Amino acid sequence: MNRVAQHPVKGFLAALGAVAVLSIMDAVMKHLVLVIGIVAVSIWRSAANLSLSALLYLPRRLPWPDRKTLRVHVIRGIDVTVMAALFFWGIGRVPLAQGIALTFIPPLLAMLLAGLFLDERIGSRSIAGSIAAFAGVVVIVVGQARSAVGSDVLLGIAAIIGSALCYAGNIVLMRRQALAAKPLEINFFQSMTVIVLWLLAIPWVGIPAWPQDQWQWVIVACLLSTTGTLLFAWGYARGPASYLAATEYSGFLWASLMGWLVFRERVSLYTLAGAVLIVGGCLIAARGKVTAPPEIDVAA
Repeated sequence: MNRVAQHPVKGFLAALGAVAVLSIMDAVMKHLVLVIGIVAVSIWRSAANLSLSALLYLPRRLPWPDRKTLRVHVIRGIDVTVMAALFFWGIGRVPLAQGIALTFIPPLLAMLLAGLFLDERIGSRSIAGSIAAFAGVVVIVVGQARSAVGSDVLLGIAAIIGSALCYAGNIVLMRRQALAAKPLEINFFQSMTVIVLWLLAIPWVGIPAWPQDQWQWVIVACLLSTTGTLLFAWGYARGPASYLAATEYSGFLWASLMGWLVFRERVSLYTLAGAVLIVGGCLIAARGKVTAPPEIDVAA
């Protein structure tokens, strides 16, 4: 273990970058789900993720993580697998911006969980920022409620809400994991856990066909996923989860942009009004006073 100075603002910027990268990945994944299906894209992307993470991590020949750290890796890997499967299946049936909007409950829950399990003191600006951002989500959902939706869309919404509940725990696990291990280790063991779980599921879901002319998009999704994971790991090692959780709201802006550019999904006035509140909430949270210690122990 060594002691690393905390830089909440730098952590916040890294988390913002991670959200941007992963939001672009969401658009790629939505395309792949529509073309080759959730099982095929999940398994092939997981295989690509493991290959890349092993290439980055194994040559360093670092010591195997202790049992406690390995347990955190496995628990988060399970959470990520369920979360991703539900979310990517859902956005295949729901407009991208609306899908992202439905995931914005977790940062509020994460602040409470961070206080309970990580002993973090939650600043008033972090709370105010998250409430303002969540108000933006309410505006968006009200706008969506004015449009008629089919049963397939309702199932997609239910899946995304289930994914959102998983993500609340994931945010807190990211902080604990980032304090116990380096980013490359986190990425490798997460990738390994995910692919093992999908391999165990093959008797029920079947062996997916090779993605043919879509393989290049699987690689793009893998690169974006790895980059986002590393940025999150770096950022969450340098700032409290309750402080960084508000960055998740910025994903809505990217989802709106990608949904419009790639899938020609309309952005309503409700969406724009909600986006203003979301950005304002992120700015309020970013200016908040963070009470984290100047240095904490992290993995060497």
